Amino acid sequence: MASEALQAALTERYDALSTSLRDRVVTFVLDAFDSLGGYRDRDAEAFVEQVLPTVLAAQQHMGQITDAYLSAMIGDMLGVSTPAAGVELPEALRGVEPAEVYRRPFVTAYTALSKGKAYAAALGEARTRLLSITETDMQLARTHAARQSMQRGGVRFFRRDLRGPGNCALCTIASTQRYRVEKLMPIHPGCNCKPVPIKGDRDPGQIIDERLLREAHDAIAKGIGASDAGGRTPDYRKIIITREHGEYGPLLAVARHDFTGPKDIPGS
Repeated sequence: MASEALQAALTERYDALSTSLRDRVVTFVLDAFDSLGGYRDRDAEAFVEQVLPTVLAAQQHMGQITDAYLSAMIGDMLGVSTPAAGVELPEALRGVEPAEVYRRPFVTAYTALSKGKAYAAALGEARTRLLSITETDMQLARTHAARQSMQRGGVRFFRRDLRGPGNCALCTIASTQRYRVEKLMPIHPGCNCKPVPIKGDRDPGQIIDERLLREAHDAIAKGIGASDAGGRTPDYRKIIITREHGEYGPLLAVARHDFTGPKDIPGS
């Protein structure tokens, strides 16, 4: 019971810190975008110079608090002392220079304007893309740090812990599965799930929460009129899948959604 209380306290503290950090960064970046006097190339350069140092520092901070949280959790699970040893996060978590990534909202605006959309609508699309970029980068910092921390702690398997006021069907169903530590946790834009280590070396099996999986299927059935927790009608193993994204890594996706190639992405 004492161990459960400690883990609950660690989780509550980590959730508060990580959520506050993400929200502060998002607010800072969006405020900087909204306060620009214009959105031409020179404004894009000034914007990147203003926000990038803060974004990169926040990613490193997310890595540090994630490492501290998971080290404490693993130590409690194993009954040993496992102090955080630090994680190494590259600036280019996506494999693309961050300055290029944070110019993309401006390209989105230019593309929208070129298609005849109103100025306000174009900026709205750019702002939405900027929000997605910033949130995703913070989540990538979390998942990269978590993999390093859990591997160092000797953990073999982990699960997804649903966080936030609401969770999409992708995350809900994915949270019923176990994952191997050597692989990054699959994410999607806007995802705020966190990786949680599973105690022990024995593989708990693919499905670790049958009840939640049944509830998810029941909820989906109300929307589409058919459900089968065994994955036959429809086969959810083929509907909700993990794809390898060129920048994010493992990406939760719906099978019918196609990816664009590099030539299809404006400004890539």
